[in-house]
Amino acid sequence: MKVLVLGSGGREHALAWKLVQSPLVDELYAGPGNPGTASLILTNGKHVQNIALFPNDFQSVKKMLLQYHIDMLVVGPEEPLVLGIKDFCREQEELRHILVIGPDSKGARLEGSKDYAKGFMTAWGIPTARYRTFTAEQYRQACIFLDSLNPPYVLKADGLAAGKGVVVEPNPQKARHCLKEMMEGRFGPAGKKVVIEEFLQGTEVSVFILTDGIHYKILPEAKDYKRIGEHDLGPNTGGMGAVSPVCFADAAFMKKVEERIIKPTLEGLSREGCDYRGFIFFGLMNCKGEPYVIEYNVRMGDPETESVVMRLAGDLASACMSLKNRTLGEETLVAKNNHCVTVVGVSGGYPDTYSKGYVIKGLEKVRDATVFHMGTTSAQETMTAGGRVLAVSASGSTLKAAREKAYRQLSYISYRNMYYRKDIGEDLINMINK
Repeated sequence: MKVLVLGSGGREHALAWKLVQSPLVDELYAGPGNPGTASLILTNGKHVQNIALFPNDFQSVKKMLLQYHIDMLVVGPEEPLVLGIKDFCREQEELRHILVIGPDSKGARLEGSKDYAKGFMTAWGIPTARYRTFTAEQYRQACIFLDSLNPPYVLKADGLAAGKGVVVEPNPQKARHCLKEMMEGRFGPAGKKVVIEEFLQGTEVSVFILTDGIHYKILPEAKDYKRIGEHDLGPNTGGMGAVSPVCFADAAFMKKVEERIIKPTLEGLSREGCDYRGFIFFGLMNCKGEPYVIEYNVRMGDPETESVVMRLAGDLASACMSLKNRTLGEETLVAKNNHCVTVVGVSGGYPDTYSKGYVIKGLEKVRDATVFHMGTTSAQETMTAGGRVLAVSASGSTLKAAREKAYRQLSYISYRNMYYRKDIGEDLINMINK
């Protein structure tokens, strides 16, 4: 089987890292990939090959799918899915045989439009926060609705904003100012509509499934750390770290998630005519033991994937291939009895203005963890090429052991203006010790 993983970040590196472990994969390509994907070796001894393409340029993707005789396309980022890459492949006669891991454009609306997602949850009785959606012309009505809520106030750009289109603001005047900024283009076209919703008090957890549209497998859960600053201070980022498992996501909690959220979501998608074969990310809030949906993603999360894959037992390539004939129920994907902590190193100044092009030193010293490349490039040396640069994932028998290992291994790596949070997983350790 020949596989193309579409994307260039840490999530794609992590997915490729897991896929190359399958004896079913004869060749694996990453498009465009990164220095980390290029370092991977398949069970047959072949190296993963990076190929130059832009994931949103479907004609470029088509050319590579045909040139390399690809059997399965694993779509990492959200934008190609929202733009309809699965529909594109289905409409091209010479591409119809290729299995696309990801939903069609109908299913991708769960992530592509916060307004649609909230309406979907309401229609199918899926627990979520109270909300309303407004356009720039409705700014005055939006402020009236804001006044009806208790602080803090949650503002979400309707469209895709690279994981940064959410503002949580406790001050009413600042919330109105942020609302106006969003409607006037702070997040580009994504903010043409803004969803305002009530704040849910609790602890977040990310739950993932792989589904063939009928059957599903629940993957290891994780907790993501979005804020740039320690103790969850500062602006949102694409993610500063992740931990798996999450101590409060026990059997009782996950049963509620499955019955109240996962099953109704799949039923709703089916009834709305979505050809959904791929991953679903459920961003949840645990409110005193009750799960509520904050958001959907139609792909794996980043950096959660970098923790999840290290706890996933089973052949991911085989499971993905089973989506073609909807035989996922016959596959085995289970969580290992280990803990994983992922810490992200970013460029100083991120998520605002930052510089890149700095040499990354010490990668060869990391022996007891896996380094997933997020924003790097390589010529003679590996260099920074993005805001989020790399993720160090370490496994251990306990959360504390995994956390200590991750930070110890991360300490070997350096580059100019390197920054990372030093409190990833600390809150869960405190929760366990209470």
